[in-house]
This record gives sequence, structure tokens and C-alpha cells, in this order.
Amino acid sequence: MTETTHHHRPTLKQKNKPFKSKHASKGALKEVAKGRTQRQSPKARPSASTAAAQLRTNRRNNAKQVQLKKRQSLVSATRIFSGVDGAPRIVAVIPLTEDVKARDVTERLAQSIDGTLEEVPSTGLQKLRADRFKTSLQFIPLAYRHMYAALDACKVADYVIFVLSPNVEVDQWGDTLLRTLQAQGLPEVVTVVSSDEPMDPKEKSGVMKSLLSFIQYFVPSQSRVYDMHHSADTLNAIRALSEGKPSGVKWREGRSYILAENVDWTDGMLSVTGIVRGAHLSPNRLIHLPNYGDFQIAKIMSAPLPRHSKSGKADTMEIEPQLLAEPDESSADSLVSSNDPDDLENEQTWPTEEEMQGAHNGVDASQGIPDARVGTTPKAVRKIPKGMSEYQAAWIIDESDEDGDGEDGDGEGNGGEVEMEEVEEEEMVELHPEDTEMETDGKRSVAFQDLDEEEEERQLQSWRNRKREEEDDAAFPDEIDTPLDVPARTRFQRYRGLRSFRTSPWDPYENLPRDYARIFQFEDFKRTERAVKRRAEEEGGIEPGTRVTVYIKDVPKEAAQVVPGRPFVVFSLLQHEHKKTVLNFAVQRNTEYDGSDPLILCVGPRRFLVNPVYSQHLRGGGKGANNVHKFERYLRHGTTSVATIYGPVVYGKQPCTLLRETEDPQAPELVAMGSFLHPDTTRIIAKRIILTGHPFKIHKKTATIRYMFFNPEDVEYFKPIQLHTKYGRTGHIKESLGTHGYYKAHFDGPINQMDTVCMSLYKRVYPKWSELWREGDAPSSTGTSNDDAMEE
Repeated sequence: MTETTHHHRPTLKQKNKPFKSKHASKGALKEVAKGRTQRQSPKARPSASTAAAQLRTNRRNNAKQVQLKKRQSLVSATRIFSGVDGAPRIVAVIPLTEDVKARDVTERLAQSIDGTLEEVPSTGLQKLRADRFKTSLQFIPLAYRHMYAALDACKVADYVIFVLSPNVEVDQWGDTLLRTLQAQGLPEVVTVVSSDEPMDPKEKSGVMKSLLSFIQYFVPSQSRVYDMHHSADTLNAIRALSEGKPSGVKWREGRSYILAENVDWTDGMLSVTGIVRGAHLSPNRLIHLPNYGDFQIAKIMSAPLPRHSKSGKADTMEIEPQLLAEPDESSADSLVSSNDPDDLENEQTWPTEEEMQGAHNGVDASQGIPDARVGTTPKAVRKIPKGMSEYQAAWIIDESDEDGDGEDGDGEGNGGEVEMEEVEEEEMVELHPEDTEMETDGKRSVAFQDLDEEEEERQLQSWRNRKREEEDDAAFPDEIDTPLDVPARTRFQRYRGLRSFRTSPWDPYENLPRDYARIFQFEDFKRTERAVKRRAEEEGGIEPGTRVTVYIKDVPKEAAQVVPGRPFVVFSLLQHEHKKTVLNFAVQRNTEYDGSDPLILCVGPRRFLVNPVYSQHLRGGGKGANNVHKFERYLRHGTTSVATIYGPVVYGKQPCTLLRETEDPQAPELVAMGSFLHPDTTRIIAKRIILTGHPFKIHKKTATIRYMFFNPEDVEYFKPIQLHTKYGRTGHIKESLGTHGYYKAHFDGPINQMDTVCMSLYKRVYPKWSELWREGDAPSSTGTSNDDAMEE
């Protein structure tokens, strides 16, 4: 036998760990590494001590960067106000109730720092030197119920003081003003309470809480309300005005403006003296005067203030003004705002004698037109209506296409596409009453017999006077009745049918009105806007904070009239902002509005009298390949609509408000608010109308429809357009029946007697030309409704 060696199980063997020294030398570590370098994984977590040190260092660096950034922003924002000749902070004082006055507030603020108000008689401004805070203030005290003066003051103000009353609540005018200012853009706000007598200490706490809650609804950043009868609150209020950082209004960025301290007019030359604020003032850009329009700059002169000595007396030596800038003729903007189209530019010329001779040599008139070659004649010849172009004729659907029952159609715009131009009338074959059954296209038709005229009229009025439910009206908001005295082909000749409102092509340059030849179109508006702003920064001009006198030429004399208590402001426009184009604004309705009255559009520094055209606003520009949007008859509550007008170019997302004048010229109604969308000239606004008919007799998928048309010629004219019903069926007109406009229609499924047959027609509508609005003018009577007179 072979001897077997006994072995223990491997699990019972003991394995000792190799020796590791914590104090290995560098040479030993290098020998072990053998040239390999240790790289720490980016996902590996550092040790607790290292992580704590890194977090502590990162927090310190981050806090230091934030602190430095805040300090730099504060210095840049207040640099214009620092120094001996620093610009004063503009403060607009607006009373919101009738029993408070703005001048009482300014006097109490001056008394809190033992200062003296210096009033400028020509403009009504008040200046206050706050030596305690090393700055100066320039107040614009406004009167109660002066809406447009308050709007203009807030456009140039650094701070706004809202004056509330402890005894009188803010009325509808104050509420409208706050909402309008909120939509326009508010600078830094300070809220105070003023009254003739101090408040009762027992009631003061509740009144202050109530007023703070009210103002926080419009200005959520407000944390307290200052009492003008309390010395500490008065001092804190003027400290907030003097030491705070004014928050800039977004739409004012990149624009320069001047609050006039002195205004003079001589022989059409208007001189405005003030301090340049905002961006650099370029002499090549146009100047906008509210209520009067845009003008060119003649020159810009310096207007330094006399230096004051320590004793408080002015120096005897006067500083003469110097010429700072003049416009460059090659780069200065012109006042041309629209094109002057030439009607004879595309006129067809008469053929020359050589062309006439060549035509006679090529084809002999006596022989006529030669016959076509065999095999080149099309099998089916399509008849094109008179006066229709090839592009419009391409929309006509052949009869072979009408037989399809399973065509996809949009519930909103189901119909064959055809341009509604006037065509030649064809004689129709009348049906005889004795005909009981007809065979058409292999399908059994329903029996038909004309009714008496009296019975036909009675049934029509009964059907039209039926009570329509609210849900039916909401589902078909564009339903109209076909007139009895005017043929439908004449009444709706400007309309066309669309197979699909979303995808059917529509040429945006087809049959444009004359106004489109006057406007400007941008190839790439965003790129142009970036280039204009970049050139404005590179061009430079007069630096902000410089006191200048701007000479504006060709200004009417009435523009130089300064109304006491109303600020006189001028704004500088960017390049191309004077040229007219199609403007689209995204707005939301604020009050009830029927859309028939002209409105006041306030956008940026300008105000216009407009009658906008409203359309649906879809995110991303809408679905489908085309740029067609449905016309809205009025602004709908709770939804965003697009208001379209002809107006000057607007850069940036400038806020806009739509106001409607009332009997009180200083108390308009706030209709809507929103912002500028884009200047898209290819945006098609299509007005939809729905012609409805009643199923008279039904045989499965075939039915006799009445009350949509009232003569057989209209039936043949609208025959290519697809039909749709309230319950989602689609179909086509097969043939006319009788002489009263009845027709037979075939649908893709059975319909019932309670259904309604509809036909959607569309036409393009265009915006209205805007006018410059001037305060005090009577409302213009040129503002017509969006619909035609006969379509109402």
C-alpha cells in the first residue's frame, strides 16, 4: 500500500500580515514606488482635517469676493452723486390721497437736517443740500391727480416717495397709478405718512401696519413706513434717500436722459440745461421730447455751476461754456421714419418694335396657335377662376380629392384652400319637384323638394332665433350668419379656406397693403440690436454726471412751455429707433375693454395713440411651419394676447401699458400691461369666421344642409372648401339642391340631427398706423374697429 500524507484544511492555516513601517525613509518609499506617481481620484473625498481647511478657505474667499462685488457696485452706482460737483439725487414726491401735499413732505425733510430748500421758479423743482450726508437732493413735488406728470417723473427719478394719509384711503385713481407705475418700472421707493395733525398714539400702531400692508401689495420690498410727525422717522427717511443705493430701472439701461433745470427757445432752437444721466449722450442720436416727437441735436455745450467758497459766497470769476460735441453729418441719424414708395417702380413697360417684330416672325397670326404634340396634353384640365394667380390656383382641390372620406383635418380650420376672388357665374341646373330619387357617384341621394318662400322664411328665422347655450358659444366664438340680401361669394370674397390652420402654407408677402411699403424690415433683429448697443458703447459721448446745455433744432415753440409742477425731461434714442415697423406686444388685460376705442400705448419714454390688432400668443412662436396666428376680436381676461401696431422700432424687453381716456383727462383707465415682444413683419394675423348650416335631412353619411347659403351660385363657389361639424365629422359639398341654397354633403361618418355643419373661412388682417399722443388733445375719431364695417 502507498502511504498517504495527512494535510490540514487550508482554512486552518495562519497567514500573518507583512511588516509595514510608518516611518519609512524617502529612499525606501521611492524604491517601493519604482517611479510610479500617486494620483488622487477627483471623486475621492479628502480627509476631515483637509476638507475643513478647504471649506474654511473657500468660505472666506467667497465672502471676500461678495463683499468686494457689493462695494464695487455701490461705488459705481453712487459715483455720479459723490464729490463737490456731484449730481443731485432725483426724488419724485407723489401724493396718493387728496388731503396730503408733496411740499409739506419736502419741508419736513429739510427741517430734519436744518437745510434750506432752493426752488427753481421756471421748472418748480426743489433742491436741498444735505451736507450731513455729503450729497444733495432734487425734489419733484407733484400735485394730486396728475397721472402723466407722475409717470414722467418716475421715468427719470432715482427715488420715489409715496405719501399716504392716516385718515383717507387710496381711491381708484391712486390704485390705477400704482398699477401703472408697477408695470412701467419703479425705482427705489420710500413710503411716508403725512397729515396736518399727529396721529393718536393708541391708533398709530394699527394705522401704520395697515398702510404697510397696503404698500407691500404693490412694492413688496417695503419694510417700514415713515411718520413725518416723528423726528426720528423723518431723519431716517432722508438718510435712506441720501445714503442708499438707487436701484436702476431695467429699460433705462443704455439710454441717456436729462431732467431739465432751465429751458429756453429762440427761433426754433430749444436749449435744455441739465445733468446727463444713464448712459453716454451722443450728439449723433435723436432726442425725444414727450408729447412732441423726435428731433436732432445741433450741439452740446458745457454748463458748469459756479464754485462756492468756504464762506458760502460764489466766486467772482465765471466759467464760460465750452463746446463739448457736435453731430457728425456722416453718422448722424436722420428724421426719416418711413419709406416713400414709388407706385410706378414696378410698372410694366410697353414692348419695343423689335420685340413686336420678333413675335410676328415667330408665330403667324393667321395660322393661329399650333396644336400640341401627341401625348403632351394632360388628361384632366383644371378650370381656374378668373383673376387667380398660379399660387392661388394651387390651393384649389381637384374633384378627385374631394371624394376622400378619411382626410386628416384640423378641427379649427378644416377646409380646402381656395382664394376668395370673384369668379364667373355659371348657370346651375335646377331640380324638379317631381324628382324623388337621384343617383350621384354611385350613392343614393336623399329626396328633396323646395319649400314655399313664406315657410322658408319662417323656418329660417326660427332657426336663427334659437337659444344658443354658453358652451356652444365658447366652442364656436366666430360664428356669423350669412346675409340674405348680399351673395356670400361677394360678402366673403376676401376670405379663403384652409385645410389646416397649423400647417397649410400662407405666403406672408402676398397681396400686402400699401402701408407695408412704408415700413422697415430687419433681416436679423437680434443681431442688429446687439450691433447698435455695441456701437453705442464704443462711440461714447458726454459722460453721465456732466452738466450740459443741449441745443435741439427745429422744435415748435409750444414744446418749450414748461408747466409748473410737471417735470420737463428729454430722452436720447438709440440708432434706428425712429424708423417705423410692425411692433408686437405681449399684453394681459386688466379691466373690461370692448376693443372699439383708441388706446394710449406707453412704451419706454414714448406714448402713442393706437388701435391695436389682437391675436393669440403661442409659446415658441406657434406650431407648424407657417407663422399664422388667430385674430382676437378683443382682449380676453386671464390670457396673454399679442397687440400689433405700426410704430417706431423698440429695443429690449421694454414694459408697456395700454391706457384708455375717460372724461377726466388725468384719470385714464388701465386696460392692459405687458412688454415688447418682437418686430416681426411676417407674422400673419388671420381672422376666422364660421358659416353654420343646419342638417335638414340625413341618410347615414349623406345629409341635406340648409341655411348656410341662399343661392346655388354660392354653393358652387364654396364647393372646394372642406366642412366640419360640432361633433368632429369632416366632409365635402357634393352638389347643389334647388334654388334656395340647399346642398348635399357627404361626411366621413354618420351625423345626427342635433349636429351643426360649419365652414371655416380666413382672411389676413393688418394693424393700424399709430400716432403720437399729446396730452390735452381730444381723443382721435380715426380709430376704427378691427373689423370691416359690413362685417360687424
